[in-house]
Amino acid sequence: MSFLNPLLLFAGLGLGLPILAHLLNRQKVKRTEWAAMQFLNRNVRVRSRQIRLRDLLLLCLRCLALLLLVLALARPASRDGAMSWIPGEPRAGVVIGLDASFSMAHGGEGATRFDRALDQVEVISGRIRPGDPVSVILLGGEDKVLIRNMAFDRERFRELVQKAQPVPAGLNLDRVPRRLRELVGDMEAPQKEVYFITDVQARDWRRSSARFQEALADLRGDAEAFMVPVPGVAANLAVTELDLVSGTLRKGTTARYQATVKNCGTDPVANVEVQCRVEGVQIDSKTIPVIAAGASETVSLFVPFHNAGPTRITAEITGDLLATDNVRRAVAVVRDRVSVLCVDGSNGDAGRLIVSALLARSDGARDEDYLVRSVPWLALPSQNLDEVDVIVLADVPEITPQQVGQLSRHVRQGNGLVWFAGQNVKAAVWNERTASGANPLLPAKLGPLVDTSTKLGAGRPLDPAMPDHSVCLPLRSLPEDLFSETRFLTRLDVEPTPSSFPILSLAGSGAPILLEHSLGRGHVFQFTTSADTDWNNMAQTPVFPMLMQQIVTYLAGREFEQPRVVGDSLSLSYVEQPDASDAVFDTPSGDTITVPVREHRNQFVAMLENAREAGFYVARVSVQAPGMPVAVNVDPGESDVVSLTASELNTNLEGIDITVAASDAELAAAIDTNRTGRSSWRQFMIAGLALLLIECFFADRLRSRKQKRGRQPDPVPETLTGAQDA
Repeated sequence: MSFLNPLLLFAGLGLGLPILAHLLNRQKVKRTEWAAMQFLNRNVRVRSRQIRLRDLLLLCLRCLALLLLVLALARPASRDGAMSWIPGEPRAGVVIGLDASFSMAHGGEGATRFDRALDQVEVISGRIRPGDPVSVILLGGEDKVLIRNMAFDRERFRELVQKAQPVPAGLNLDRVPRRLRELVGDMEAPQKEVYFITDVQARDWRRSSARFQEALADLRGDAEAFMVPVPGVAANLAVTELDLVSGTLRKGTTARYQATVKNCGTDPVANVEVQCRVEGVQIDSKTIPVIAAGASETVSLFVPFHNAGPTRITAEITGDLLATDNVRRAVAVVRDRVSVLCVDGSNGDAGRLIVSALLARSDGARDEDYLVRSVPWLALPSQNLDEVDVIVLADVPEITPQQVGQLSRHVRQGNGLVWFAGQNVKAAVWNERTASGANPLLPAKLGPLVDTSTKLGAGRPLDPAMPDHSVCLPLRSLPEDLFSETRFLTRLDVEPTPSSFPILSLAGSGAPILLEHSLGRGHVFQFTTSADTDWNNMAQTPVFPMLMQQIVTYLAGREFEQPRVVGDSLSLSYVEQPDASDAVFDTPSGDTITVPVREHRNQFVAMLENAREAGFYVARVSVQAPGMPVAVNVDPGESDVVSLTASELNTNLEGIDITVAASDAELAAAIDTNRTGRSSWRQFMIAGLALLLIECFFADRLRSRKQKRGRQPDPVPETLTGAQDA
């Protein structure tokens, strides 16, 4: 037998108090002999034997009652049939880990995996006795403890569990055993049971680490462990991408977006309709004839911009078993006009080629709201940069420290900068003035010239393996022969900063050709080669106009246009120290979250650490300020909802002593079989209280008899007066 509160056994020392009181009552007193006492001695000796027996009986009853109460408070329990002669009842502390990742919402109305998981919770709760400790944790995203060590009450438990909902985030499987073990450690019970209810999503379980296997095995040492799988079918469609492919975000224009739909199931799906909505109003629709199993198909959606300002855009599909990933969101900040200023430090060729690339259109038309102009390097101080959205520096020899500060402020305000190398560039001066400090202007420090030509004198092509960046989208649509026509003979060797990101690289060497980094609310692109034809033939190929137009489209946007994923942080950057000390984020569900503004790397930033919902958040610099929407989507990797088969799960759990219950009947039988712990504290408590009642009743009867005897006068013996009355 074991005790849940063994320290309370020291209270058993209190048994000495009744014994001590009894002994003190028996202490000897001073006797005074007087004549009349000799006639009572005989009667007293007879009755004293009876009194001593009654006192000893009362003493034993009191001591035994106190002992039973102490044992009850110490919570005695037995396991595996030990001490079976002691009465008890099966008791257990229960911890339920409920998978609440967004794959658990798969299945449609009323029959989702999460609904079936709640049914299994009902089966488990049906075998929990009132008062037993119970904990429930929702596993997914940040994990949420729904119930912690609560004395079980069936109605209250059911009310709390029915409020649970799956979250639009993935499951960190490696973290599950640790979270369950923490709840088990907080619990006091004669036996502990842990239930993990999950859809055994293959994406998570096939990536489970050896550390997870070890932690799951260690959990079995603290409690009886049960795995309750609730798998589902694999059929699922998901909108995985929504990207701006072409077009400038200006009022009165039309941009082309590309939506990607993936069939995560095992069967082909026909006639998939993709709807495009702007501010909730449908403006375009495309139908995909068929999507093969495991394949992805893309459609072009054309979005007209009739008004300036932030615009919410969604691509949606319907009629699917998992609604969470049926929509993809994006935000476009539409401007009244876009202005590009090219500062040319060469003989004029670089500026002319850049302007031609930016104005190149298939229809040959000009747009009055799209202004592109080129000025000589020496004319830069006279330009009003407040009217410019994107600045291109091409082969500029050097700039003054004042101009560095001016350009830095311009980018921090949400504008863009593109930098090209060239023969006139003074690398040492640029490094001194732009590569120092906590927030350098350029993404990389400049080095010496490097010859990238082959032995035959031909330049090296671009690496076709490009990152998942919106600037690269048009290049991916080029045929391989056209893409490989771009050749590079010379480049600058560079040392990228920790915050930079390579976008284009040379094939073979991986040397960067185009880098990017963010600065405040804007971005800076840096080419390690020239814009003219001295170091490459880029300007003579389709790559150059497609790349430059996409860069301008990207830079003319705002940081809010970059979609986030559930679990990412949302940031709001300030150019200067704001007047308000807090920023405000409105969630898709209508809640308002206040976030303090902090200084970080010489910038002022308000950061919401974790976006818990999918939808459009609204960021505000203050409660009264206008809001800017931020698109938050679900992780498309979680859309693969295939579950492990029973044999795969058994193989995965091989060597781990854990009970797998795949049905209601199996679960109920497993609980009854494994629940061998018996708690006896109620029996000890009842017995102790019963003895106290018996002792009280017995003591009361004795006291009543003494009081009755005391009211009756004793007969006067004849010898007391020497003779009776005659």
